[in-house]
Amino acid sequence: MHPNEQTIQRFYEAFARLDAETMAACYAPDVVFEDEVFQLKGQHEAGGMWRMLCAATRAKGRDDWRLEVSGVVADARSGQAHWDAHYRFSATNRLVLNRIDARFEFNAQGLICRHRDRFDFWAWSRQALGAPGWLLGWMPWFRRKVGAQARANLDKFLALPGQP
Repeated sequence: MHPNEQTIQRFYEAFARLDAETMAACYAPDVVFEDEVFQLKGQHEAGGMWRMLCAATRAKGRDDWRLEVSGVVADARSGQAHWDAHYRFSATNRLVLNRIDARFEFNAQGLICRHRDRFDFWAWSRQALGAPGWLLGWMPWFRRKVGAQARANLDKFLALPGQP
């Protein structure tokens, strides 16, 4: 197994335990993270997002949390994985199954320098937000609105005392 494949495995094993510190340690200081909601730069923001999401899951939905990972492969430059997250969305208390395809790029030190998650935002919004997500989740302006709210929540979380 290539060391970068081991890094991806370590990242998701930590995520399954809701161990955001180990997840953040897999990232390069200048990592770029993107998904359908977030566009983040640097270990502070990307690691902070995982800290926020793991804390919310521990606080409100630990019993509903499950992570399934498959298709992990990597070489010296890049890697990929598929992961299914089963969780309770903290804002609405609704159960969600989010199916995500991840792509990674690695630096010379074997740290993740780019992480891109792709998922069906409309499918996610229908589950997480109910009727508003079903009616509006396919519209780009709605995705931007959800992203802006998520970013505001992250900024508030990062401003809390004790955040690295």
